[in-house]
Parts: sequence; structure tokens; C-alpha cells
Amino acid sequence: MKFIYGKQDWLTFERGEETCFLMTNGLGGFCSLTAIGSCARNEHGLLMACERAPNRRVQMIQRLEDTLTLNRRTVPLSSQDFGDRALREDGRVYQAGFTFRDYPQWTYQLQGVEVVKRAALMPGENAVALSYEINNRSRSGAVLRVTPHLRFVPKGEALLPGQQFTLEENRISSNGRTLYLQTNGQVIPLPQALRGPFQFAQDAMDGKPAAGWAAVNHCVQLSVPPGESRTLEAVYGMAQPLPGAAEVFSRLEAQNRALERRAGLEDGAARALVRAAGQFLSRRESTGGHTILAGFPFFEDWGRDTMIALPGCLLSTGRCEEAKSVLETFLAYERDGLVPNLFPEGGEEPRYNTADAALLLVNCVWLYWKKTGDAAFVKKAFPVLARIAAAYQRGTRHAIRMDGDGLISAGEGLDQVTWMDVCVDGILPTPRHGKPVEINAYWYNALCVLRELAPLAGADGAEYAALAQWVRESFNQAFWMEDKGYLRDVISGTAADEQLRCNQIWAVSLPFSALSPERERRVVEAVFEALYTPYGLRTLDPADGEFRPFYGGDRLKRDLAYHQGTVWAFPLGGYYLAYLKVNGGSRRARDTVLRQLEAIASALREGCAGQLPEIYDGGDPVTSKGCFAQAWSVGELLRVYEALETLEKGGAST
Repeated sequence: MKFIYGKQDWLTFERGEETCFLMTNGLGGFCSLTAIGSCARNEHGLLMACERAPNRRVQMIQRLEDTLTLNRRTVPLSSQDFGDRALREDGRVYQAGFTFRDYPQWTYQLQGVEVVKRAALMPGENAVALSYEINNRSRSGAVLRVTPHLRFVPKGEALLPGQQFTLEENRISSNGRTLYLQTNGQVIPLPQALRGPFQFAQDAMDGKPAAGWAAVNHCVQLSVPPGESRTLEAVYGMAQPLPGAAEVFSRLEAQNRALERRAGLEDGAARALVRAAGQFLSRRESTGGHTILAGFPFFEDWGRDTMIALPGCLLSTGRCEEAKSVLETFLAYERDGLVPNLFPEGGEEPRYNTADAALLLVNCVWLYWKKTGDAAFVKKAFPVLARIAAAYQRGTRHAIRMDGDGLISAGEGLDQVTWMDVCVDGILPTPRHGKPVEINAYWYNALCVLRELAPLAGADGAEYAALAQWVRESFNQAFWMEDKGYLRDVISGTAADEQLRCNQIWAVSLPFSALSPERERRVVEAVFEALYTPYGLRTLDPADGEFRPFYGGDRLKRDLAYHQGTVWAFPLGGYYLAYLKVNGGSRRARDTVLRQLEAIASALREGCAGQLPEIYDGGDPVTSKGCFAQAWSVGELLRVYEALETLEKGGAST
């Protein structure tokens, strides 16, 4: 699936900044700009490099200032808002097209001259390649000039006061960092000057700093005589030798074709999601293995997000060796029955503030086993899985412990140990201390997994089987509300207990469910009636007095709305898998899901081309918000496409 945009998509400057793209390099670095080539966020950048994988990121080149001189007139091809309309760089008026598949491509047309611009990030390296194909069909000579806007500062930070940039041959240095340049164009030194203030419209909507500056000290230029075609190429990177531009483009294309072949999915949207999933996998230098970055441009790698994203992003795409690497890292870092929610950087210790990541790890090992049949890995992993179950029974950090009814209780004080984990200014907008429904669904599932895997490790699964049966009975007694036809969200003795939330969908979609088929069906219908949208599930019933329909504003306003109705994309995967399950994977159910999934094609085109976002407004989920590319959103929808194609090949009945 190739994402194609035309002039109607940047009818106004503001509309042109609503869409961006993302390329990552497998180290934590990335490249992301808007469809009109501007920065609408401080964390947009042509080259966001990574000095230590995956999260010591540095913004080297924020954007490019492209101009074309023709008939003694110089016009901008690039676009950027500087706050004053009179100063606005507005090349979108000459922009004829924008496409994205493996990399972005912009097309500009002006008085007989066509410029086709491409950019690509080199896999495995902190290097970006640029290509400008200039077809001069006019009767005048044309000159293209490309001026990079430089920063050389850590991600999210501002240009330093008095920061100096030096250019020596093809080497740019500043702030203790060096960027190398290779080009077939003419490199022209410029007096150092500031460019700005850039206006970050997307940041402004979230109450973040809405302006920033960059510096220039050189440009790259190419002249094209009338009637001729020439290509300007340039590669910027942080290590020598630099690859050629053609190599960067071909490597990126080859990598994506290989990902598509390995996944073997046929649907066009599914193949786009396969490419999207590949953007989140990264090396982690501190552990020597792979990791999954939760979301771009803001998030790093977190345990919970990794365990939710891994089945779809890696197992559904056939990347089982990479999945094994991620699992081995988490297994090695198990402590007191928990796995890290945040990995160490420098001399820091991991943070284990999550009640669900360890239980989800057990589930991931099960899914990996079902996909690969790797008994040796199961045997190696089983002692860690057994320690997790034992720690949950006797009690561990953050008040995570098995209660007298066999169910898991978690959280105390200002702990937020479920995915609804916001704590702002001492406020817990969604306090879920007690027995959260999804944690106990994960607990039951984990016990069933241990029961099944025990014989492979030479262990006795009878204890897990007995405990699972007890938990099943307690779960139904504690959570099921017959009069309402759905599950309590938490057992805490507060009014929050009976709020209708999306967390119950995982009590149906997991491999092992404590519910009867009839109760599973009623949960699915209740979720569909109150929480379903084509782009995700609401986190709270709109009829609830605490429902907040809009996500935006300063941090406090955003966090207060984050789980109080805001639509999250990733639970949609659990919903569709649950719907297919309760309908026996029938032809009618598959057709229903395929029809509803058609909305994903439009979601992939909006926000970040080829990606799925973190969230949408709860009232009217139209515009993507939060991270414009979110790993678990992509992964969970990939699991649905895989399930549909598996059912199709299996020829399930009508």
C-alpha cells in the first residue's frame, strides 16, 4: 500500500501539517517531517540520531530549507511556519504531490521545472540520504539550493545560547558532536545564522512549548542547464565512511520487502502494518539484545508496552528470532517475580512498577511456543515463569499479591501499576488499587499457560491446574454482574468498581478465559454497544459522569482525560479477536470484521502515513493524538489480520 496525497491535502498550511511520516533506523533514531516538509513538533526532525541505542537521541538536522532559482527569481520549495505570515516559508503552493511507502517523496512544479525529492534513513546507521531529481524543461537555467537547519542537541532540548557550528571540509561540528557530509553538489559555506522561531502547531495543541530555533552554516547547491535533467544527492551521517545515497534507498526498500515476505500477509493494509511494525524494533545497547520502542516521537521501551506489542509486531510478522531475543532480555531481568517496566540507563536500576508486564511475559512465552514449537526455549524460560507465579502468590513489590480468594490485588499510595498509569500533581485520575479485571484475567491465563508448559520443562502442572480452577470460580463470583451483563473493572469497594471500561475485553480475547462462552458473548456485546469506535475502544462509557470527550490542552487537562473516555487504538485488536472467538470464526463474523477494518485504511493515511496512533478523542474520534506511531496499536491490529487470514485458509464454516 502506497500512501498518495495531493494538493487538496494541503489546501491550507494547517492541513498540510496534519500528516507526517516516520522512518526509523533500528537504533532508536528516526526521521519525521510533515507532508509539506515542515516541522510541526519540536521532535520532528530530518535526522534524529541515536548515540546509544535505543534512547540517547540527538537532534542533528531539524529540517531542510529548499529553494529553486529560475529566471533570477528565488522561491521556496520547502515549507515552515515562523509565526508571521509574511515570513512563512510556503513552498506548498508549488508542491504537486507527496507519497510514502518505504520513504517520503515530494514533487514540486514551477514554470517548466519539476523537482522530485526523496529522503531515506539508513537501516542500522545514523545517516540520512537525500535525492533531488531536477527535470528542467524550461528555457532558463535552474539552481537548487538545500540548506540544512542544524541543532546538535539532545532530543527535546533547545539550541544552546551562543552555540557555534564549524564547517571543515565536509565535516560539521558543534556541541561535542560531528556530522559528516557526502554530496555530488557544491558545498557553500554560509555565515552562521539563526533560523526561527519555528512554530510547532502540534505541540501548541498539547500545551507544550510552541516555538524553537536552529542554525545554518552551509548549503548544498546544484545548477541544471535548460533542457537537462540532473540529480543532486547528499548523505549526512555521524560515522565514516558514509554510504552512497543509492545504497541507502535500496537497503531500505530491500529491508521492507523482506519484512513483507517473511510475514506472508496478503491484505494491503496488513502489509502496510508489517512495515509499520518494523519501525519499532531496536537494538538495546545496555542489554545487548532487541527491544520494542513503545511509540514515536515521545516514548521509549517499556515492559508493559513491549509485552502487548510483541505478539503482533514480531510473532505475527514471522520475526520469531527477534521475539526470542526480546523475551530472553526480560527473562534475564526478572526480579521478585516482576520484569522491568523501564530498563536501566547508565548506572540506574530498572523500574519494576507494573503488575501486568510479568503476567503478559508468561503469555508471550506461550504464544512464542505455539508459533515455533521451541521446546528448548520453554524449558529454559519455565523456572522464571514459575518464580513469577510464586511471587504473585506470596506477594511482591507495589502491594502485588494473591488475596484469600486466589485473585490478585495490586497498588498502594500513588502507585499506578496497570496501563491506566497516570499520576499528575499527586492526582490519580483513574486509581485502580485493589483487584483490576485485566490483571486477574492475565493471572488466570498465566496459570493455565504454566499448567500446559510444565510437562515440557519436566515439571508437574497439577498445582497450577488446581489454582487456575479456584481463580476461575473466584473471578466469576467477584467480577461478573449478571444484571448488567458485563464485568466489574476493579474490586476496590469504590464507585469506580462498576464503571464500564474496555479492560474487560482481555478476559475474552486471551488464550485462556475464565468466562463461560455465554458470558464472553455478553461482554463483547456490552463493549461494542458503549465503547467501540472504528479507530479504537473508549476507556469509559460516555454515559458515565466522569467521561471526558476531548483530549488536549496542558498536561493536567490531558492526563485527566487520558483514560476517562479517550479512545485507544490498541484495545481494538482484543475486541476483534474476542468477536471472532465468540462467533466461532464464522464467515459472517469474518466479513463483519473485514468490513469494520476498512476504517483502518483511512487511519493509516491520517496523522502519520502508514502508522497507527496512540489515541483519539473519546467523543468524536476523528483526529489522531498522542504518539503519532504506537507499537501496540500496530501490533494488536496485525494479530487481527493474521487471525483473519488463518481462518480463511482453514475454511471455517458459515
